[in-house]
Amino acid sequence: MDLKADNNSGTHSGQRDFNAAAISQVSVSPSARLCYRLMDNNDAELLFELDQDEAVMRYINGGKISSMQDIRQRMLPRMNSYRDPKTGFGLWQVKTRADYAPLPDRYIGWVLIRPMDFFVGTAKKDDVELGWRFFQSSWGYGFATEAARAVAEAVTAANPAILYWSAIAMPDNKASTRVMEKLGLCYVKQGLHKDPLGDVEVVYYQKKLAP
Repeated sequence: MDLKADNNSGTHSGQRDFNAAAISQVSVSPSARLCYRLMDNNDAELLFELDQDEAVMRYINGGKISSMQDIRQRMLPRMNSYRDPKTGFGLWQVKTRADYAPLPDRYIGWVLIRPMDFFVGTAKKDDVELGWRFFQSSWGYGFATEAARAVAEAVTAANPAILYWSAIAMPDNKASTRVMEKLGLCYVKQGLHKDPLGDVEVVYYQKKLAP
């Protein structure tokens, strides 16, 4: 789940100084349905478009849609603080392939991957946080599970130090917790998630990867 993940302002002492539009050195292989690209500063319109649905934003901020100012002044700087083309950390655009008949050649959402606890305390090098956000029109196809797994596997393969996949969600966000379970993550606890922008009650899920 992408709870508070990328729709709010925030800074981090370890913010990188690489080109925020650099092409990723990590590749996520396309499937029969989906293809992927690491998003950058040129994707403001795509990020804005996705955040215009109150249902999509329900478990992010209570259903408030984002303005373009929110995207440019909050979301992009926050994304750029952890975006790393070398490791593959960032937001990965998810599109359907042109030959996928039910929804051909369509931008359907994104998957987030970054070090766990990136904005609170010390970012964990062996534990990555997964999140996702998809258009309502793409719900029910299993895209979130497929895309999150593809991104997580590719980034993990490029970063052997990663030992855990983690995710958080509001307790009543059953759609996201079902995705977590399909990814093999297990419930760990419910508790207060610390965030510079405000603490929130969440459930924590995690998967320990095989050596």
